[in-house]
Amino acid sequence: APRTTTEATCGRQRVGLCVLCGLPAAGKSSLARGLRLRLPCRQRWHCALLPYDELIPPEAIAPGAGATGLAPLPSRWKSHRHALLRCLEHLLQALTRGGPLCAPAGCTEATWGRFVACCRGQGLLSSPAPGAADCHYLASGATSRPLYLILDDNFYYQSMRYEVYQLARKYSLSFCQIFLECPLEQCLQRNRLRSAPIPDQTIYQMARKIEMPDLAKNAWEKNSLILKSSECALEDNLQIIDLLANALENPVKQNEENTEQKEADRAICAASTVHGADQTCRRIISQAMKNAKDKNVHPSEMKGLAEELNRLKAAFLDDLRQGSHLKNQICQTNSDPVTNVTSSFQYEATNIVNKYILK
Repeated sequence: APRTTTEATCGRQRVGLCVLCGLPAAGKSSLARGLRLRLPCRQRWHCALLPYDELIPPEAIAPGAGATGLAPLPSRWKSHRHALLRCLEHLLQALTRGGPLCAPAGCTEATWGRFVACCRGQGLLSSPAPGAADCHYLASGATSRPLYLILDDNFYYQSMRYEVYQLARKYSLSFCQIFLECPLEQCLQRNRLRSAPIPDQTIYQMARKIEMPDLAKNAWEKNSLILKSSECALEDNLQIIDLLANALENPVKQNEENTEQKEADRAICAASTVHGADQTCRRIISQAMKNAKDKNVHPSEMKGLAEELNRLKAAFLDDLRQGSHLKNQICQTNSDPVTNVTSSFQYEATNIVNKYILK
């Protein structure tokens, strides 16, 4: 395919990031594999997949799948996601700036090995740099045509997808996302037929938390499609081809800032803070119940204490979501916002526990 004016002027490869999101077993991996087969033939683009299920080890995803004595499951999973994001950024640096692909600082040998094997298996990398086992050269064919990197994961929070968008903006790359809608019961049925199904409860929890792209509210999500997973041959869907082509022709600008985008950024940060506050409140309640038990609060009153603390938490988080002060103050301070907004909850919870202890 002839090079565009943008390519000829800038002398650089066009790179696109396409995020696939939706519930487990919604059909994302099938779509990803279909796109990888069809795009090189149909559009003359290179296409590579980053399947998170393969790049993140099982013990970070499924309880009991790995060794014992490790960090709590959410912490391990989050740590692996961040490590994978750093690997992706180093790949983008190599693609856009030239030079070898080297391991990010602090990245474990296992994580780096999985990422490199994935890239090499899809023709992106050749041999390691001489004398540097953790550095690899890009394959000569990897930079000859436009390249789409398909990120295959659930990406059920907007904040997860926004991290990828920020990389696209940082390196002036193309960005788009495809959300596959699939009925919960159908996802559960498909998952149970897999060779290594995840617990039903995990899918139920994700269904309650999942955040669909909001094209009207978030300017950064404008290049998005929401499709029914039941549609046949999704990889041949003209809407998908048009989405990918339009995004590739219109990369995100580094200075793309406006009032609407800043509001969206604050909303994402606020949602993340509410989530963090919820986790902190749960820990406070757990410790409060332990303190009450240690102080010999009667078992018949423990249930009432738990209910009162949980009502307090629900009301506190609701006020936090609705409070106008959150939008104006969040992300504008160097201190930890979760610590700031949960201090009053700690105080009120302590008062409630003392009421039971001093009876």
